[in-house]
Amino acid sequence: MADIYVRKRGDKWYYSFECAPIDGKRKRIERVGGKTKKDALEKGIQALNEYNNSGQHFEASTVSVADFLDYYMDNYSRINNKYNTQVGNVSVIENHLKPNFGAYRLSALGAAAVQEFINEKFITGFAKSTIENIIAPLSQAYEYAIDLGYVKDNPCQRIKYPKDCGKPKQREVISIDEYNMIMEAMKDHRPFDIAIMIGWYAGLRISETFGLTWNDINFDLNTITVNKQIVKRNFGVNVRKAFKEKGKKEERSAWYFQSPKTPTSNRTIVVSADLIRVLRAWRKEQLKNQIYYGEYYKELYLKEEKDEKGKPIQRIIEIEKSVPCTLPTADMIFRKENGDYVSTDSFKYPSRIIHHRLGLEKFDYHSLRHTHATMLIEAGVSPKTVQERLGHASVQTTFDKYVHNTEEMKQEAADTLDEILRKAAK
Repeated sequence: MADIYVRKRGDKWYYSFECAPIDGKRKRIERVGGKTKKDALEKGIQALNEYNNSGQHFEASTVSVADFLDYYMDNYSRINNKYNTQVGNVSVIENHLKPNFGAYRLSALGAAAVQEFINEKFITGFAKSTIENIIAPLSQAYEYAIDLGYVKDNPCQRIKYPKDCGKPKQREVISIDEYNMIMEAMKDHRPFDIAIMIGWYAGLRISETFGLTWNDINFDLNTITVNKQIVKRNFGVNVRKAFKEKGKKEERSAWYFQSPKTPTSNRTIVVSADLIRVLRAWRKEQLKNQIYYGEYYKELYLKEEKDEKGKPIQRIIEIEKSVPCTLPTADMIFRKENGDYVSTDSFKYPSRIIHHRLGLEKFDYHSLRHTHATMLIEAGVSPKTVQERLGHASVQTTFDKYVHNTEEMKQEAADTLDEILRKAAK
């Protein structure tokens, strides 16, 4: 072990120690240690220990699951997961994983303990999808620990979910009559009616819909291009530390553009002439609003920032036209009459109307996406086309998550079988 040297320079004490040679030349590290010799020596010992152990952050035999989950959040999830996934991971870790597994040594947690946890959640009424979402960060953290050489096995790999564990959540299919009823209720609540039309006709996610700008619409080819989504978040924040400091989910402060959910979510969709006609009329109305409000119209600008990964993101900033600004503008489709941005948060208002006034309590924006996929499948559109339209990575995801097994599908299967049997009998 290298020796620590201390010396006084002026009114401060410094510590130093010899580190590894670089290009065959000896090298020393020297830093300010404090106002006393004792302070400098203590800081020197700490610095030397950190230097000697910088290649191994943990002792695999003693580190707790709680500490490693923090390490996983800071060094894996923060770098590889999108912001909302990080927020979800932190919530699961702090509210479920740490209270149940945090005190275990990382190398000691076994499949039996995880299985007991799953069984308990099942008995208390948790759905299978919810339990899987809780286990997912734990499993991913252990895979990361395996890659780092801290453990050899992932205790989540051998678990079994109860056979009747929570039926998969079925999204509501919105009938044509219900859709017409919704649109009638929304006729005086523009632009929410347009948002609902986009979900119905194009199957976009809500974050994709409210992230659309006018240059994403091709009025000549009747297409909508999805190349970004909107997210409410804080600037460059470490979500784990924010959660720990506040003891709750962080308050998000601004709207940002970020890349779509997955690479295959980048897509161009051909839509109906009816939707394009409504969008064209809304575009003209927005231009009239700009003239009417003049210098008091709210312009939307894009400020370049970097996220926690160091990747560029764009923050949406609202400023009245009378205030000079050199930032590029965001020509958003969803705006109030005075130009203010209409966000996904605002969709709570039409949702309350649909839930309470119309009695469609299970409606949410994703129901429109689910219905869109179901109608296409029922109409005989190829699964591959539906997959690409929704922006899924695989056909299996399209069927598993969004294609509802409707009565029409069941009847079609029975009719097809009858037809096959009649032909065979001839």
